[in-house]
Amino acid sequence: RPCPGASNDVAVDRPGAMGAYKYLEELWRKKQSDMMRFLLRVRCWEYRQLPAIHRATRPTRPDKARRLGYKAKQGFVIYRVRVRRGGRKKPLRKGINNGKPVNAGVNKIKWKRNLRSLAEERVGRKCGALRVLNSYWVAQDAAHKFYEVILVDPQHKVIRDDPRINWLCAPTMKHRELRGLTSAGRQHRGLRHKGHKSNHMRPSIRATWKRNNTQSLRRYR
Repeated sequence: RPCPGASNDVAVDRPGAMGAYKYLEELWRKKQSDMMRFLLRVRCWEYRQLPAIHRATRPTRPDKARRLGYKAKQGFVIYRVRVRRGGRKKPLRKGINNGKPVNAGVNKIKWKRNLRSLAEERVGRKCGALRVLNSYWVAQDAAHKFYEVILVDPQHKVIRDDPRINWLCAPTMKHRELRGLTSAGRQHRGLRHKGHKSNHMRPSIRATWKRNNTQSLRRYR
């Protein structure tokens, strides 16, 4: 029986309630499901027929794109990139490497950076007037990986007037992808880690090496 004077409204908690983007996120987490395996196989076939770098009309993963900063408004562009998987063979003429045998390897050479940063770099060079915001994985097969890169037009009035994204219009943000400032770039620089054994990563490995190997003496006056 309700208490006299108390409100009869009862707050019902629905633990299973999810929004549309949450459903999409859960679908993409189950990549081995029959539906996702079929979708990814068909999409890989379609992406292979397209140019290596081409513009997408809309993000394939709208939930992921929005989490990375994408907005469906003027000034935002999505480009899809195809990059080759595997190691990096040393580019030598006839495979001849002059020098010590320890450096004579041609095959089994691994690239230092990840393929996502390579995809961002190629799009950034192709679209020089745009700024790379972020990127995400969409598909892969035995030979290629496919990424979608979010780009922003820094000259667009809608972008310049938006205080949440106009930091990307600063001159220091030109070609962030070439200087390891995007999320993929920070990952291959080792900046995802903090604490013990990661102090030599900041501000960079070379800067730390230079600081530790430079002797600084007080000037005699």
